[in-house]
Amino acid sequence: MISGTVGSGKSAIVQRLIYGLMLHHHSVNIISTELTTKGFIDQMESLDYPVKKNLMAGVLGFIPVFPLIGRSRKRTDFLQRLMSTPGLYEREVIIVDTFSALVKNDLDEDNALQTISFFKKITGRNRTVILTIDPDELPERIMGPFRSVADILLELKTDVVEGDVEHILYVTRYSQAQGPVSTAVGFRIEPRAGFIVDITTVA
Repeated sequence: MISGTVGSGKSAIVQRLIYGLMLHHHSVNIISTELTTKGFIDQMESLDYPVKKNLMAGVLGFIPVFPLIGRSRKRTDFLQRLMSTPGLYEREVIIVDTFSALVKNDLDEDNALQTISFFKKITGRNRTVILTIDPDELPERIMGPFRSVADILLELKTDVVEGDVEHILYVTRYSQAQGPVSTAVGFRIEPRAGFIVDITTVA
C-alpha cells in the first residue's frame, strides 16, 4: 500500500515499480483512474521508462477507468467490478492507482473487510497487489484496516523548504525484509530520468 495526498508522488513511484518489474520479466496489470493508455505511454516515455514493447507483448496490461473514446461513467459499482473480473488477477502483479478514487463512493466499513479478505486470497495465489490510496478520500475508520494488514506500507509526505518542494517516502512497515530498510527516503522526479533518490533531503 502506498499512501499519500495529491502531488505526493504515488503515481511516479508506481511507474518506477512497473518499469523495474518489466526489466525483471514480471507480468503486471495496472488499473488507472487518471491516465488514458496514450497518456500512460507518454508519461512513461517522458521519464525514460519505455513500455510499448511490454504492452504489445502482453506482459503489461493497462486498464484505464475512463477510456479515451466514449463517455466517462460515474464512479459507482467499481468495487464490485474490481472483485468480479478474474482476468485482472492473471498476471503476477496487480496495481490499482488510485484505489481510493476508484471505490470511495461504495467502500464502507462492512465491505472494507470483505475487500481486504478478497485481496488476501489473491496474494495467497502467489500474486502481489499494490494499492495507492489518498487518505483525504477515505475516512480513517476505513483506511485503518487496510493499513494494518498491508505487508508493505509506504507513506508519502511533501514539504516546502526554501521554496522547493521536497518529497519523502516513509517506510512504515516492511514485512519479511531480506536486509536493513531505510525508514525515510527523500526522492525527486525528473524528466528523462524518472525517480531519483535524493540523499540530501533526509539527514
